[in-house]
Amino acid sequence: MRRVLVTRPEPGASRTARLLQDKGFEALLLPLTETVALPAVAGCIKGDAVAVAVTSANALRHAPKEVVAAFASLPCHAVGRRTAEAARRAGFLSVSEGPGNAEALADGLAGNFGGKTLIYLCGRVRFPAFEQRLEATGVRVHVVETYDTLAVHYPDEAILAMASGQPVDAVLLYSAKAAAAMRGLVERPALQNLFENTKVFVLSGRIAAAFGDGAGKTIRIAAQPDEEALLALLHAGR
Repeated sequence: MRRVLVTRPEPGASRTARLLQDKGFEALLLPLTETVALPAVAGCIKGDAVAVAVTSANALRHAPKEVVAAFASLPCHAVGRRTAEAARRAGFLSVSEGPGNAEALADGLAGNFGGKTLIYLCGRVRFPAFEQRLEATGVRVHVVETYDTLAVHYPDEAILAMASGQPVDAVLLYSAKAAAAMRGLVERPALQNLFENTKVFVLSGRIAAAFGDGAGKTIRIAAQPDEEALLALLHAGR
């Protein structure tokens, strides 16, 4: 297994490609989604907020400077290492690194912020469990959407050219939206030879469910919902 399709949006796609190349894989870049900044939300500043939570580095990458400046003095609770690094680069003064997934982060915050208000920097497209878990314990979650995730569409000819007409050994899926798009690609008749024997590697069970099992693919799910675990799974499957 050598040729690996990377479906995540930039700038993460190029970073993943470099990691794959360092491990001896041939990386094929085909971002199936893109992230775009949303305008600053009027009235997003919440005077009674006591902390900030972030479950995606994209939320920080696309956040307007005035929004970050308004919250930078509050403790920032990031979902994991890469998001924590993005928070520090953005200008947050006190950043804590969470356990690596949104549900576990919510569970950790719930006991400390009951009856209080958290700012949640996030995308328009997101999994609702983080907010639901906090709100169920009495935490007031003030949502500030800084970006949207859009599907990217490719004609058959562009995908065949990207792959040089040769079979793809594996595909990495980082989101449910990309998984649904990939499911559509493997079912296109013109692309059958590319994806007939492709192995599917995903970050989580939710992403696996979005891809579905009707495409006749064996889906491998990372032990943890982070790229390190995903690439370890890929390497083990060589």
